[in-house]
Amino acid sequence: MIQGKDYIGVGCGAFILNEQEEVLLQLRNKAPEKEYWSIPGGKVELFETFEQAVKREVKEETGAEVEVIGLLGMCNHIIRNEQRHWVSPSYLCKIVKGEPRIMEPTKHLDMKWFSLDNLPEKITITTQEAISNYRKL
Repeated sequence: MIQGKDYIGVGCGAFILNEQEEVLLQLRNKAPEKEYWSIPGGKVELFETFEQAVKREVKEETGAEVEVIGLLGMCNHIIRNEQRHWVSPSYLCKIVKGEPRIMEPTKHLDMKWFSLDNLPEKITITTQEAISNYRKL
């Protein structure tokens, strides 16, 4: 059984801003949404809170440690053409330790800070939703 394919997956994402109001995005190298830019995040593990999962995923993917500031919103991450379905909250976060770098090169091809006024064309559904929710704050 594959989470997100055979049954609804539970994920989470970190909307990380730096002091210049740029958001940290990673270029995905695997499905779902391969070759799209995405906020850091991933699966929630059994008995783990969303906030714990966000901190763990950011550390695993970027090497940096974050503080969770608050919930930005929930995303119904439904990708019909890939037959994937996830439910994922996104959290506003700030880095408290470390400098982000690619820690999982098989999963991410690139990592960059982007101005909210100059985002890449191909961004994931969860990232689009997080950006929209952040702009409503």
